[in-house]
Amino acid sequence: MAMSKEHKEALARGRLEARSIKAYLNALDARRPGRPVTKESLEQRLGRINNKLEAEDDPLKRLDLMQSKVDIEQTLASVDKGSNLEELATRFVTHAKSYSERKGISYTTWRQFGVPADLLRQAGVPETRRRS
Repeated sequence: MAMSKEHKEALARGRLEARSIKAYLNALDARRPGRPVTKESLEQRLGRINNKLEAEDDPLKRLDLMQSKVDIEQTLASVDKGSNLEELATRFVTHAKSYSERKGISYTTWRQFGVPADLLRQAGVPETRRRS
């Protein structure tokens, strides 16, 4: 049985929504609470580690420094990917309401995940009222 054009369009729309929501949530999830990690601060730390590596004679300390260098380089790569958080947020706003309705995701659940309230308002996701 062949799918109708409308069915195919609905599936494509659902995939687009899911990709947009997932990309934003991944970027949001990658951000750690507390002091923000910037590209500049990571590059400074990387420079300090490189200097220490050149001067370090102890193989165990060098090994630890090398691992720190790898960790910082990976974090730098994720910061570069997450730098477009505003663009991802814009796409999130475009699709969040219909995705929420289709998947039954409440305002409260989005907030518990860490999505800012103002972004949910922009998306038109209605606030859920708690009953006492």
